[in-house]
Amino acid sequence: MTGADRDSATAVVVGGSTGIGRGVADAWASAGFETHVFSRSRPAGPGADRLVWHRLDLRDADRTGAALRAGLPSRIDLVCYSAVYFTARREPFLRTDEADWDDQFAVNVHGLARTLRASLPLLRTAGPGMFLHISSEVVYNAGPQRSGYAATKAAASSLIGSVAQETDPAEVTFVQALPAGMVDSPGIRARRSPDFDYSDYMTPAAFAPLAVELARTRGVPYAGDALVVHEGGTWTPIGDGLPVSQSLSRAGSRP
Repeated sequence: MTGADRDSATAVVVGGSTGIGRGVADAWASAGFETHVFSRSRPAGPGADRLVWHRLDLRDADRTGAALRAGLPSRIDLVCYSAVYFTARREPFLRTDEADWDDQFAVNVHGLARTLRASLPLLRTAGPGMFLHISSEVVYNAGPQRSGYAATKAAASSLIGSVAQETDPAEVTFVQALPAGMVDSPGIRARRSPDFDYSDYMTPAAFAPLAVELARTRGVPYAGDALVVHEGGTWTPIGDGLPVSQSLSRAGSRP
């Protein structure tokens, strides 16, 4: 991509104010893309001034589609969907709060579908555009006490796979990426005790090298792949080995 092309290229990250989405947004902004972030909270901290923020609450079904259509730039080269809803703590299915269950579907599945509907026509004009979905090991491992999260992330992964099969890869490429372990983020910290040790957790910046590679290649070498991102910024195809279950591992067993 030439300097002129890069100056005119545009990226969108839904759920990009914190966590993995923020790692992707910062990487794309640093690479020279005009980067738009759609989220409930405004991005803060270093690099936030390089991001164009649009307030979006994916739990508000009546407004989400309209907000996306109104806020999306007229040209989009890259989209990342990283929005996710966690419950306050892990609980058995029969104890799951019904409102939490509905919110997980609203954000993890319906929000993704609405983002696809709004962005795909614009991505097609980029020739090819690239859509990155942040997936999870729960798609492959399920696990106890996270039925809503497992159900919604599996549905989201299948949705991406289905839409990818409907779409000419010369128009839009689809890539899914998931962390090899737990990632330190505000959402996770809200579920942990103040003295919790995060030293063995990944950081959102681990996703930056992959984000830059996908931007450079428009995802063409990875079209249709699910990639496991490791601490240190490397990645491997999911076929090379499933990540350890975060429910059954030492770190994942905590509430």
